[in-house]
Amino acid sequence: MAENEYLVQVRQLKKHFPVTKGIFQTKAGAVKAVDGISFEISRGETLGLVGESGCGKTTAGRTILGLYQPTNGEVSIDGMNICQAKPKEMLEIRRKATMIFQDPFASLNPRWTVNSIISEPLKVHKIYKTEKERTERVFELLNLVGLNGRLYNRFPHEFSGGQRQRIGIARALASNPSFIVCDEPISALDVSIQAQVVNLLEELQDKFSLTYLFIAHDLSMVRHICDRVAVMYLGVIVEMGDRNEVYENPYHPYSQALLSAVPIPDPKKDRERKRIILMGDVPSPINPPSGCRFHPRCPNAKPQCSEDTPEWREISDKHWVACHQV
Repeated sequence: MAENEYLVQVRQLKKHFPVTKGIFQTKAGAVKAVDGISFEISRGETLGLVGESGCGKTTAGRTILGLYQPTNGEVSIDGMNICQAKPKEMLEIRRKATMIFQDPFASLNPRWTVNSIISEPLKVHKIYKTEKERTERVFELLNLVGLNGRLYNRFPHEFSGGQRQRIGIARALASNPSFIVCDEPISALDVSIQAQVVNLLEELQDKFSLTYLFIAHDLSMVRHICDRVAVMYLGVIVEMGDRNEVYENPYHPYSQALLSAVPIPDPKKDRERKRIILMGDVPSPINPPSGCRFHPRCPNAKPQCSEDTPEWREISDKHWVACHQV
């Protein structure tokens, strides 16, 4: 695929948070939340980023958008490098790339009306000149996400969780972006509402040719909405490929363990399948294990796994894995 067909390109991205101690704030290491991840997302594609809580998924999403300053590496969105962007260029990137946050209760300002919340990106990017034009756009966006436009003067506390997330989606769409990072957009919602929000995201993607980075830990939902899946563990990506290929033929032991925990609607098949129970706890990201980061918990670990960092290998067409034992 040609370079210009990729909307998002991430190269060896790192984000380390310094750790200090004592009254003089002496440096005592760093939390290696994201430690060298690379991938591309084609225009109109949805890439799912999955893994346990604390593996660095949200930090990766925020660093890609420039909400966190990268420690190292490169991120290019529609040909614009966020690591070298000047303030004016960064504003243009922020118009093209937005985010839907995980918590619909914390991501909306409780003191602002829905009109103020959704119209703020329109003011920042100077998309409309008059208040009347901005209000009309807010009406349009509310109707687009399945809410009544006449609710524009209400406050967030007057809405349910699902409705608040729809307001967050409307805000993300306000600047006509081409790329949206969906940071676990359904994890804080009731199960009955989750499918509605996912269907809405799919409809909006078809209508506006949107590109998504879909961060989640619900693996069955990821398979439903995503084209490709990247599996993340302790700040690094260990496996990536087409959703069906990864789900049906997972090669990395961590991917196999994750997928063995996905519920199956058929009770007979569910009883027959082998569950993989990982031993031990996730190591500290301040001092991650040498070699393969998964080796202390891996049932197939060999001496080489603790010594050498595994390299990316293409096992089948566009199915990549980083494991010495494959």
